[in-house]
Amino acid sequence: MNIIDHEPHMWFLAEENGTLYLDAACSHGAVGYNFLIELSSQELAEYHSQGHDYLNRLAEDIHNSAPALVNSFSKYKGRKLAPELSERFNVALRNWRG
Repeated sequence: MNIIDHEPHMWFLAEENGTLYLDAACSHGAVGYNFLIELSSQELAEYHSQGHDYLNRLAEDIHNSAPALVNSFSKYKGRKLAPELSERFNVALRNWRG
């Protein structure tokens, strides 16, 4: 897995074997967390047509939906990836940061 794009304090985009993953930074009051999803086919199409700006909007939508909060009705809530994939992302992020 490799980091291929980012927006400071907002999101990171990673790629592994042709699959793209977005890690959105979320914060709600004193609670801050990152939320990692695999881009869907529709999101991939939007990204390919609109680029970086689309990912800004998608990350903001994820943040505003508060997917990690217990009583959230976020459409992203069920898309959080398995811990082993998150760990591979974290390794890629550490390598990217050097």
